[in-house]
Amino acid sequence: MNYQWNPNKAASYLKKYGIEFADVVGIFEDDWALTIEEQHVEGEQRFASIGLDFLGRLIVVVYTYRNYDI
Repeated sequence: MNYQWNPNKAASYLKKYGIEFADVVGIFEDDWALTIEEQHVEGEQRFASIGLDFLGRLIVVVYTYRNYDI
């Protein structure tokens, strides 16, 4: 799977929370992560997952799939 994120948002989260988006993608490999479907926002179906990132931190991620990523 390919992961993409807004570089400005990634820089903002690093500065504000000390979280690298590259570490957060570990949540998608967490067998115990929980995911719920969110509302459609601006024409996109969004999902929210809570699980562990690559550094073992409990993280909540809101994301969408792009047509070319499925």
